[in-house]
Amino acid sequence: MQGCLAAIAGLFLGALLGAALGVGLGLAYTNVFNVSDFEGYSGMLVFFTFMPLGAIVGGLGGALYFGMAAAKK
Repeated sequence: MQGCLAAIAGLFLGALLGAALGVGLGLAYTNVFNVSDFEGYSGMLVFFTFMPLGAIVGGLGGALYFGMAAAKK
């Protein structure tokens, strides 16, 4: 039971941190590769591509890490 609660907490925290990291990487990507700002294209790219991918990867990674750490106790 404690492992499941830790995994849920890891999922939540990992998703938040992953989304923030995804936004940062997306903004860096738009600057490095000179993505067009026409009609908000670069903003949509960051918030509809990089942020969800970061949240998914961070959430899964956080859940696995916290779950495995709680299971070792």
